[in-house]
Amino acid sequence: MSAMLLSVYQRVILRNAFWVLAILLALVGWLGSYIPSLQLDASADALVLEGDESLAYYREISKRYGSEDFLLVTYQPKEELFAPEQLKILGELRDRLATLPNISNVTSILDVPLLESPRVSLSQVTAGEIPTLSTAPDIDMDMVREELSTSPIYKSLLTSTDGDTTAIQVNIKRDERFYELLNQRDELRAKVTAQNASAAEQAELGALEKTFADYTALAHERQAELVALARDIVKDYRGDATVFLGGVPMIAVDMVAFVKSDLKVFGAGILLFIVVLLTVIFRKLRWVLIPLSTCVLNVVFMLGLLSFLDWRLTVISANFVALLLIITLSVTIHLVVRYREYSAAQPEADQFSLVSQTTAIMAMPCLYTTLTTLVAFASLVVSGIRPVIDFGWMMTIGVVSALVLTFIVMPCVMMLMKRREEKGSSDDSAAFTRYFAVATERYGRTVVVVSTGLLLLSVWGITQLKVENRFIDYFHDTTEIYQGMETIDAELGGTIPLDIILDLPKKEPVAAPSASGGGDDFDDFSNDFADDFGDDFGADFGGAGGAQSEWFTVAGLQRIKSVHDYVDGLPETGKVLSLSTFYELMQIIMGNVDDLQLALAQRSLPASISSILIDPYMSAEVDQVRISVRVKETSRTLNRKQLLIDIEDHLVNELGFAPEQVHLTGMLVLYNNMLQSLFTSQIMTLSAVFVAILAMFMVLFRSLSLALIALAPNLLAAGAVLGGMGLAGIPLDMMTITIAAITVGIGVDNTIHYVHRFKQEFPTDRNYLATMYRCHASIGKAMYYTSSIIIFGFSILALSNFTPSIYFGLLTGLAMLAALLGAMLLLPKLLLVIKPLGPEQDV
Repeated sequence: MSAMLLSVYQRVILRNAFWVLAILLALVGWLGSYIPSLQLDASADALVLEGDESLAYYREISKRYGSEDFLLVTYQPKEELFAPEQLKILGELRDRLATLPNISNVTSILDVPLLESPRVSLSQVTAGEIPTLSTAPDIDMDMVREELSTSPIYKSLLTSTDGDTTAIQVNIKRDERFYELLNQRDELRAKVTAQNASAAEQAELGALEKTFADYTALAHERQAELVALARDIVKDYRGDATVFLGGVPMIAVDMVAFVKSDLKVFGAGILLFIVVLLTVIFRKLRWVLIPLSTCVLNVVFMLGLLSFLDWRLTVISANFVALLLIITLSVTIHLVVRYREYSAAQPEADQFSLVSQTTAIMAMPCLYTTLTTLVAFASLVVSGIRPVIDFGWMMTIGVVSALVLTFIVMPCVMMLMKRREEKGSSDDSAAFTRYFAVATERYGRTVVVVSTGLLLLSVWGITQLKVENRFIDYFHDTTEIYQGMETIDAELGGTIPLDIILDLPKKEPVAAPSASGGGDDFDDFSNDFADDFGDDFGADFGGAGGAQSEWFTVAGLQRIKSVHDYVDGLPETGKVLSLSTFYELMQIIMGNVDDLQLALAQRSLPASISSILIDPYMSAEVDQVRISVRVKETSRTLNRKQLLIDIEDHLVNELGFAPEQVHLTGMLVLYNNMLQSLFTSQIMTLSAVFVAILAMFMVLFRSLSLALIALAPNLLAAGAVLGGMGLAGIPLDMMTITIAAITVGIGVDNTIHYVHRFKQEFPTDRNYLATMYRCHASIGKAMYYTSSIIIFGFSILALSNFTPSIYFGLLTGLAMLAALLGAMLLLPKLLLVIKPLGPEQDV
């Protein structure tokens, strides 16, 4: 800290400690009053890239085909499913589910039309005289069981192939207000991003963002209430059957519940663990209360600020509180250890002198640790994933507040307390850290060899990193999410939606016929055809404009069937539905069909049948068809990227579709886009982060060799965590990607503090070995304390029900262990070997 800044700091902060604390406590208290309104954002933005063009197309397709969210109840009775008493219970369950709020309809095996029990005629279909289990109680149950378990419509959708498990689909009304606000927000975002927006437009976007966030929170509350009510209904039927609740809405609600639980339970657990370790380390009440109060004040300040700014936590930023506690504690412990050293060495000095010396000597290394941590967390801002971006900004602000509040709270509290005798240099930890110094001196060559080997192993591990993961692995196998997804995948056709959209090829404009080409005769024929048949077929004949869609012909349906059959044969796919299903049923009912019969059947179908077989899979207005695919999330062979590549390649190169005709969309595509971006947006960004940190090291240490030496342990720590993930087969996803930044951000602190202290101590006797022992006995203690608290504190997360939280805790602990060993063993050995501070003094 420069002399002028030190003078201002002492005059304004230290000399007015009471009033500074009073003002700070008032500010924190005011912000803290907003914490009860802090909300957790559970929007689907967590799964998609910011500005992903596929997202707009996905929403367009969802709106065109009327896709709705739904809950799925799987029902497997202990007795025969089609027994009258079981069907009665199933009907009761269906009726109770239908009473839930915001439900459009409920579909079960009791309600669907039965076309082969016995086989119905086309006249029965067009007349709407189709039996169901509800309307035909005397129907042959053996035939029903056979149809539901083999029908191209119902098998693996409403009934398992063995006929023992069924599903009830509870369709939730489409929230038009949500999509209206969403579209308005996205359009305004694009407009503001694409040009220099005016202040009015930026203000409008801010207001719209808040409106959308508020409505999203309200929609999530309604969804959580709906899931809770559905669970209450379902649990009443678990005595005589195996019943699971599934569906994307339930997964979203449960993920938020898990994160909230982790936020409360493990945040409190880590806080308690900090208290215990501080008590063991310092054995004095003041050195427990002062660091603890500093950490709590910073957490309250940041949570209050986020709530005041209506900045919502997400699944990604749920560990924000734990990280904030650790970062604040790290700065505080370094100040405490340094103060105790000065107090033990200067028994006659007054409190003001000791506090001034401590803050002056620790200001520069703490500032640079903050800056390097900022760079690491700022790397998350370019991820393109909104929750990760928000987490990066939150941590950036939180790190700054940790530095500022620590240099205000702790010195001011110390100024208000009487000085007490300290024996900071004679505790047990100094003896323990001495072991690291001894190991470095005696086994330094082994340290270098092992470190080099670990670094090479880590590089190989990084090449094994993958982004493919199974979403089901986010949850313990004892949770309802896991068990429900497993049942749906195994028995009822898969969980993750993928849509294959096929457009008709664009036609070249037809030249006007010549005078000799009979143009007038052709026009007369067209007019006569319209006069003769127009009234009979009406405007609905075949689609828009009164012309039959090319898709709804035998040739068109056969092309769709070729795609349908190919996708249905893939091991990763479950249930596939398309117009091919309608075509197959028509062949069952009528035998061979021609284009005219198809057109007549389409026009004559009752709405109840058309809404099942045609409307969800064809849009006549744009001459487009949709093939709905459910992908098995539990498949061990699932590789989303390769699956999408294979499907598109087969359709274009084997089935002859033009590339512009084929579009793949759905949550599978959006999630894959997000995962694939992680390599380019994050792994590659880490190299830029290390370059930036190297530049900071050069400014701080004013030596290229010293900067490179300081960088080595951090490369080892980052390599250990990323390489360890690759070797252990832990996939890189939106949750684990933050660990690399955290590793660099927190781990780099140790090397900065150690090298900074080494430079201060070395001029004393210009002896590298003696300097190393002194550094291990002084700054080494603070490094040991903070790393121990981080390692053991985050290990508590291993008890979570949410697997990403477990990975976060264990991998962060591993990274900090690697960073500590690198700073206490490899770093000093490199200093001893390279001697970057010049030659030693002859003894």
